[in-house]
Amino acid sequence: MSYVTLANKLTDLAPLCKDLLVYQNKNIEVNMYIQKITDLDKNILQWAIDLTERNMKKLYETCAWGWNKERKVEEMTDDNAFYLIAKSKSGSLLAFSHFRFDMDFGEPVLYCYEVQVEEEGRRRGLGQRVLNILETLAHGTSMRYVRLTALTHNPSAAAFFRACGYTLDETSPAKEEAAHYEILSKATSEADDQTQHCDLSKSMEAVHVTPQI
Repeated sequence: MSYVTLANKLTDLAPLCKDLLVYQNKNIEVNMYIQKITDLDKNILQWAIDLTERNMKKLYETCAWGWNKERKVEEMTDDNAFYLIAKSKSGSLLAFSHFRFDMDFGEPVLYCYEVQVEEEGRRRGLGQRVLNILETLAHGTSMRYVRLTALTHNPSAAAFFRACGYTLDETSPAKEEAAHYEILSKATSEADDQTQHCDLSKSMEAVHVTPQI
């Protein structure tokens, strides 16, 4: 829990992944930045909400969860939410990830709630770069896994996550209990080798921290 508490106090995560925040591929140049929900521009947040609805509404409507915009907005505006935003060199918003540092089944994890990409940013490796950044942040803050929830009736997303090295997590429910989703994860290091984890106190030497109020 101490790792999670410290990670949530960080106000600038860029030093942990600065080499990954600039991306070029297939005629696009992308700059990325990370902000906590409390610092995120309201227009950027609204774009993220709208993109999530455009990409996910139909998928939610065809599973047991259904689409509830108010509940989704509440989730996306949680006080502990961080956002990774990707913009083209021209200023177009291309992709985002909503993630949090949290305790999940007794383990410190970076939980990825959303990875959403605009049409013009797809099939260019941008989604994979976003996951690479999350994995780097997880390692740099001593989280043990990056975990995420994937809808089972969205096979393209499931194939993408597995191609990026994500596998069925031990916390994923049995299919007879919840057939519409599964939990996938990727370990930041050997799960039983704490010595491979980055020392968060050393990482924080280069990162600004503000006390929680």
